[in-house]
Amino acid sequence: MRQPGIRCALMRGGTSKGAYFLAEDLPSDVAARDALLLSVMGSPNATQIDGVGGGHPLRSKVAIVSRSTESNVDVDYLFAQVVVEEPRVDTSQNCGNMLAGVAPFAIERGLVAAQDRVTTVRVRTLNTGSITDLEVCTPNRAVTYDGDAQIAGVPGTAAPIRISFRDVAGSVCGTLLPTGNVRDVADGVAVTCIDNGMPVVVVSAASVERTGYETIAELNADTELKARLESIRRAAAALMGMGDVTNRNVPKITLLAPPQNGG
Repeated sequence: MRQPGIRCALMRGGTSKGAYFLAEDLPSDVAARDALLLSVMGSPNATQIDGVGGGHPLRSKVAIVSRSTESNVDVDYLFAQVVVEEPRVDTSQNCGNMLAGVAPFAIERGLVAAQDRVTTVRVRTLNTGSITDLEVCTPNRAVTYDGDAQIAGVPGTAAPIRISFRDVAGSVCGTLLPTGNVRDVADGVAVTCIDNGMPVVVVSAASVERTGYETIAELNADTELKARLESIRRAAAALMGMGDVTNRNVPKITLLAPPQNGG
């Protein structure tokens, strides 16, 4: 049986990369859409060898873009995290990294007309309802990807995407401090719970007996720490009113440590 092709752009946005689709090119039925995205990315499989995913959450992301139904917004953007080793697609969170690629994609696909020098694209993130303005370099009314902008975690340089977030506090939980407190205790550990575009649980590295300067390889191999942080994350999520987050990627959790070498 012939397998039909689907138009797709593979792009990096910030420190993530993934597949960008027009919503009209995907099934309108959510179950059928998610099944297709799993197939495209190659999940569930640790290497995603039979898809375009990269075998890591940062490289297993999808942006679904369409003309907005809001009069003061250019495009709507739905973010989908395709779980690498499970047959599951999570649209409960947003992704600011993939958001950065939405504006050039929208221009390239004809959803937004490029202006001379710089084009501003207003995007509504459907996952949270937040509105964002993105500035794209468009000399001669065409997107350029070459430039001298640098960001941590990405080698080399590229054209900048300037992002202005509008009223993102409480985009998921309804308020900047979902518990109403600056400090809470989750599973015996002091935490700060914040929702400023993404629900996050902030933990002192010292409180889990770590320095905060471990390498990525060390953190990935530290099964004891990962289990401890997951327990803290779930307890904090309950305090934030998010319920059982066992099968959700939010809230995120982050470790803080004192600065080294002057910060």
